Amino acid sequence: MGGGRVAADELRLLIERAERLEEEKKGISDDIKDVMAEAKARGYDAKAIKKIMAIRKKKKEEYQEEEAILETYMHALGML
Repeated sequence: MGGGRVAADELRLLIERAERLEEEKKGISDDIKDVMAEAKARGYDAKAIKKIMAIRKKKKEEYQEEEAILETYMHALGML
């Protein structure tokens, strides 16, 4: 019976930890929204900022390959 109790305590602690992290994640998400709202209020385009952030996460070669493929497709569709 004691083993079941220890597992329940461990489970409760894991759940509480995950709940705290979810709250932190929500707080950080709200902070990011605030930064984007501030950028927009200063005249910046939030979509462009988010795109730049996504590009900065990638390796240079990965981004260049994606851009080359995109350009090829856009040419094929007569968009460029």
